[in-house]
Amino acid sequence: MNIITAENLTKTYGEKVLFSNISIGLDENDKIGIVGINGTGKTSLIKIIAGLEQADEGTVVKGNSVRIEYLPQDPELVSENTVLTEVFKGNTPIMTVLREYERILVQSAAQPQTEQEKSRLRQLSEEIEALDGWQVESNAKTVLTQLGIIDFSAPVGSLSGGQRRRVALASALITPCDLLILDEPTNHIDTDTIAWLEQYLGRRKGALLMVTHDRYFLDRVANRIVEVEGGRLYSYQGNYTKFLELKAEREEREEGSERKRQNLLRQELAWVRRGAKARSTKQKARLDRYEELSNQETYKPRGNMEIAVGSSRLGKTVIELEHISHAFDQNEIIRDFSYIILRNDRIGLVGSNGSGKSTLLNLIAGQLEADKGSILRGQTVKIGYFSQETSHMDERLRAIDYIREEANYIQTGDNTMISAAQLMEQFLFPPSLQWTPIAKLSGGEKRRLYLLRVLMSAPNVLLLDEPTNDLDIQTLTVLEDYLDSFPGAVLAASHDRYFLDRICQKVFVFEGKGFIKQYPGGYSDYHESIQADPKIAKEAPPPKETRKAEPKPEKVRKLTFKEQREYETIESDIQRVEHELQAVTAQINLTGSDFESLQKLVSEQQRLEKQLDDMLERWTYLEAIVAESEK
Repeated sequence: MNIITAENLTKTYGEKVLFSNISIGLDENDKIGIVGINGTGKTSLIKIIAGLEQADEGTVVKGNSVRIEYLPQDPELVSENTVLTEVFKGNTPIMTVLREYERILVQSAAQPQTEQEKSRLRQLSEEIEALDGWQVESNAKTVLTQLGIIDFSAPVGSLSGGQRRRVALASALITPCDLLILDEPTNHIDTDTIAWLEQYLGRRKGALLMVTHDRYFLDRVANRIVEVEGGRLYSYQGNYTKFLELKAEREEREEGSERKRQNLLRQELAWVRRGAKARSTKQKARLDRYEELSNQETYKPRGNMEIAVGSSRLGKTVIELEHISHAFDQNEIIRDFSYIILRNDRIGLVGSNGSGKSTLLNLIAGQLEADKGSILRGQTVKIGYFSQETSHMDERLRAIDYIREEANYIQTGDNTMISAAQLMEQFLFPPSLQWTPIAKLSGGEKRRLYLLRVLMSAPNVLLLDEPTNDLDIQTLTVLEDYLDSFPGAVLAASHDRYFLDRICQKVFVFEGKGFIKQYPGGYSDYHESIQADPKIAKEAPPPKETRKAEPKPEKVRKLTFKEQREYETIESDIQRVEHELQAVTAQINLTGSDFESLQKLVSEQQRLEKQLDDMLERWTYLEAIVAESEK
């Protein structure tokens, strides 16, 4: 049975048209996932359906008895309320009675109950009994517990941002409704909680409409995928995997239709150019056909986002963690952890919220100092840190100025110099959007812009803290492809199981009390090992093995005095030549038709490239001698 219908919706944001003349209907058993590039209007669409925003054009029709519950990305909670009071914030009779009952209980905990309060509690208890409200209260406490909230009387203001979002999620889940709308429900919750949420929503009766980038979540919960693309709406029956198949088929059909239209248009254009006499009815009809073909709405392939930025050269020594420990308020987050990060490491950090994943990344990035132990960073290490927060962004800046603060030009992996504006277009920021103030960008667009700035710094070690939050699936896919060929180390803290499976070769699991345990493979490999032996997650880390001293060779090759002096300066010399080469390459790109100047610049470029190759070969030779002597 159809419960809500939206017809011919159009929505603009300033001069930008989010979508135009789109329609969608929801049935009582639909579990719909909405996907699309950041900034295409996914959140605006669900807000219009929820009745929180008005479309510029079009209508939304729902039954009088249809109840809608909406969870925004950034829910607003009352800091003074307790957890349970905030969970019972709905306006239904059950929620109203439960909220008042909880309020009186909280008041009476601070001071003795008056006779009036006792009488009111008895009356409310009878009303809750009549409405079968005790089951709702029990369900609320169960859901909160599953979401990691166990202190139901705690003031909301004392909770962390992630905990407040989980309280809002619990409120949405337990409020009786016919249509539940969730905007990015998996953001800021850990993998175990996401797995529980999948099962809960799979069993839940009623319609579900959600915006999410979590591909495993869409595969296991959704029975229909709706894509917002280019101002239009496309609906596909099935889960995310089926959506990929059907979408590929649709694009293939549309490309075929466009090829036929272009062929017809060329034929008609040739006829018009021969000097057609538009006198007869037949000839006039042919001209009308040409005009119709020219003005016909055509298939436009979606812009493909590309990440083509280069990276800095990385030496043999990357980052070494030696027996580091760190605590907050005597709560040990990381305990006696050692690891040598290698050049091509792909490491996923897994654990519950607050277990220490971000702390480890902050220690590696140098934003925190370890309480114990040491962290050695190689001389050539250049860290790019993509953190969870975008609050550091000056939202008064225009998008292109924010990127130009980092660099005006960047050298790509194939040694081509491209401008900040060109790179922004590759990141799906067209010229009109590049001059938009950051404050007017969507949350996902801000994250994509922040990611671009991090990559513009040409890092050779990437630290990614919840990189999948608020990024659309297309951006995630391209980022994953980029990380495949990234010539450096990557450490990513994430709750996105698909992302972890896609990029990781090993995972660090934060098991509580400061212990970090290593598992080979991605998240699914780790999860399978837990399923095979449930005790494995509860085991304390094995005692550290004492490394046996290896017998030293009788003769060790060491640097001569001259080689030692050369080794001390060669890296700075390489950097100098690299800068000279970049400058010459930039001049070549800016040189027009002056052939003589261009020839001189090309010769200089070739000379510097050969010099750089020779120096790199020499540096590798000296580095190998140093490494051997240190052993």
